[in-house]
Amino acid sequence: MKNIESYLPHRPPFLFVDDVYIEGDTIIAQHAFHDDDWFFKGHFPSFPIVPGVLLIESMAQAGGVGAKLMGIYPKSLFMFAKIKEARFRQAVRPGDTFMIEIKNVRASSIYLHQKGIGKVGDAIAVEAEWISIASGVPE
Repeated sequence: MKNIESYLPHRPPFLFVDDVYIEGDTIIAQHAFHDDDWFFKGHFPSFPIVPGVLLIESMAQAGGVGAKLMGIYPKSLFMFAKIKEARFRQAVRPGDTFMIEIKNVRASSIYLHQKGIGKVGDAIAVEAEWISIASGVPE
């Protein structure tokens, strides 16, 4: 998919999704993490890994794009209301392509409940479930 920025208000260096498409009822997305990404310099210099919160953010951004591709448009900007659960199973490192699979649990123009997994190769790096609500701030 081209032009991710037309679906999200996020901009570099805080845009963590490169491609999104729909496969049946699943949102599929990916993001490549690069050696020069800003956070690797301090997290951690001797063993750089993607911070877990940025993995969840990447999944939520992908979920927001996917929801719009499925015809779910927020009345305003979707923002995190709750991260219900997150489990981190493997580090994501510089050079890794983070593959994301997301399902909508419940969705409307004011409420978005999603869950998904993020993988590197065949290995699950993170599993998470979150709720976003329309913020009242126009997009």
